[in-house]
Amino acid sequence: MDHNLITTAFDIEGYRIVKNLGIVRGIIVRSRNLFANIGAAFQTVVGGNITLYTELCEKTRSDAFELMVKHADEVGANALIGIRYDATEVMSGVTEVLAYGTAVVVEKI
Repeated sequence: MDHNLITTAFDIEGYRIVKNLGIVRGIIVRSRNLFANIGAAFQTVVGGNITLYTELCEKTRSDAFELMVKHADEVGANALIGIRYDATEVMSGVTEVLAYGTAVVVEKI
């Protein structure tokens, strides 16, 4: 799928939606590991961006996004609109990240 046809908006300039295929999603559940927690604890003493957690969050969101795109491909979409992310702490140190959106078929105007 062309990533230029994936958007948080509900339309894509220059294209029209010809078919709505419904909601698609990608879900990842991740936990922090002991070494990351220790490293992050040292970073909190110094202050600023906690890069270990930033990298973990970015990787998790990216994986959820790619699963969502794969799901859209499987249902025959060539575009995704209205995409969003959500995160829920399942238990202490374990977080679910959900990427979701509406799978559509678009054609150039």
